[in-house]
Amino acid sequence: MEKFQWTRRVTSPVKVGDVTIGGNNPVVVQSMTTTSTNDTKGSAEQTRRIVEAGGEIVRLTTQGVREAENLYEIKKSLGTMGVKVPLVADVHFNPRAAFAAAERVEKVRINPGNFVDPGRTFKKIEFTDGEYAEELIKIENALVPLLDLCKEHHTALRIGVNHGSLSDRIMSRYGDTPAGMVESAMEFLRVCVRHEFNDVVISIKASNVLVMTETVRRLVAAMDAEDMHFPLHLGVTEAGDGEDGRIKSAVGIGSLLMDGIGDTIRVSLSEEPEQEIPVAKAILRHIDEVSGASGDYVMNGYIEDADPFVCSRRKSAWDGRVTQVVGLDPINDETKDGIWADLNGDWGLEYDKISARHDAVVTVTADGADWALKVKSFVNGMSARGIENPVIVAKFYDIVSFEALQITAAVDFGYVLLSGIADAIFIGAPDVTREELNRLSLNILQATRHRISKTEFISCPGCGRTLYDLQSTLKEIKAATSHLKGLKIGVMGCIVNGPGEMADADYGYVGAGPGHISLYKGKECVVKNIPASEALPRLIALIKEHGDWVEP
Repeated sequence: MEKFQWTRRVTSPVKVGDVTIGGNNPVVVQSMTTTSTNDTKGSAEQTRRIVEAGGEIVRLTTQGVREAENLYEIKKSLGTMGVKVPLVADVHFNPRAAFAAAERVEKVRINPGNFVDPGRTFKKIEFTDGEYAEELIKIENALVPLLDLCKEHHTALRIGVNHGSLSDRIMSRYGDTPAGMVESAMEFLRVCVRHEFNDVVISIKASNVLVMTETVRRLVAAMDAEDMHFPLHLGVTEAGDGEDGRIKSAVGIGSLLMDGIGDTIRVSLSEEPEQEIPVAKAILRHIDEVSGASGDYVMNGYIEDADPFVCSRRKSAWDGRVTQVVGLDPINDETKDGIWADLNGDWGLEYDKISARHDAVVTVTADGADWALKVKSFVNGMSARGIENPVIVAKFYDIVSFEALQITAAVDFGYVLLSGIADAIFIGAPDVTREELNRLSLNILQATRHRISKTEFISCPGCGRTLYDLQSTLKEIKAATSHLKGLKIGVMGCIVNGPGEMADADYGYVGAGPGHISLYKGKECVVKNIPASEALPRLIALIKEHGDWVEP
């Protein structure tokens, strides 16, 4: 068994203005404005609030050349406020905007799914090898002039792939899959490598945490195979708001950081952007505690023939769904059907104790910030020894604030659940009610798709493209539909983040124009461009029409 000590993935540093992403530098926290980029005063003021909250990089939507040009005015306005922060232009569907922005800001984000390709049109669904090769040449011819311009102005580039926004060409070979997302990024990265452009940061995101974490891990493996060391931007898209958004983000981002993957992070919440920063900071504080406490662990999985990138349950005598445990009592150590495995002692003795009682449920616990690493290592050791006892993973926190607990526990338990080693979980904390702990446990189980206990809302954080009051609308939709257990509803600000990135949703509510909404059933737009005042009743009617409505 291979020994593992917590380390961070080695990446090449990329300068974004005065901030460096990757290398030995701390993980950078960033956010994105929700204002129109043509609103100089509003954008500058919101950027100032993000920076005051601790944001180190700020991104702004850049639909066209006009918005790109106004980025310079926003920078000047920030200068008069005494605010110095690197700005990133977020570009979709408009290469001309990317070129204009590259001369004015420190980083430009482009989406491989729509930089050259027109996006998901489904007009051509089959490509011969020759046609596919010709498309790759088109990408190179379009991208190299942008790389040259970025070199000239010392502008960094973010290659940002999103689940659901892949081109027809990628879809024809890979479908809307993690493998397709990885290949979409790698096509652009190979062009950068050939032309010796190294100031690149990569993001590869999804609203489904399992898809997001699997895809990032596959991308790291693909880059390693081609000796690439570009830094990674992590985030869960359309995470939502409130507890749901915080827990979902902490599970996805935190699980990757626990394995040393990630150089900059953005928590996407359907709230004011400065509210994202404390959540990101809390995730990073816990990761710092984990890295400072970690020792040597055996981290290998032992599920033969399993895909190493996919969350697969460890083989155990427990054949039910992963669940939460309401109460645990360590005093009942050796009684009835249970065994307590205390990882603070001799692990060999614990394995011997468990091996002698194959019918017992094993509760695994440990002290220290690196609890999750110890638990994963120990349970992997059980599997290596052929021990198939069901496992409850338990952690007793000394955190008294529920707000702090939900981030820390989401990182810890998200990591062990996505590692497939738990049959049940238990979270304990003083001064936190059992109702709160139970809700937290269920939210973590839902974020990891181990147990669905309520409606899931996939909602974007909003940006300058948003075409209605997203925050208040999301609250109204939640109030009307939060009793629909198991249903996934997408609430998206515009068509860029809409049909594709909410591809996992059962129903969708998408901004179609100022004051107008389109409704989706799955990936199909079924109600087009109706007034926003009519949209919620029509959404409810659509859910009823398809037999998914139950009375509250």
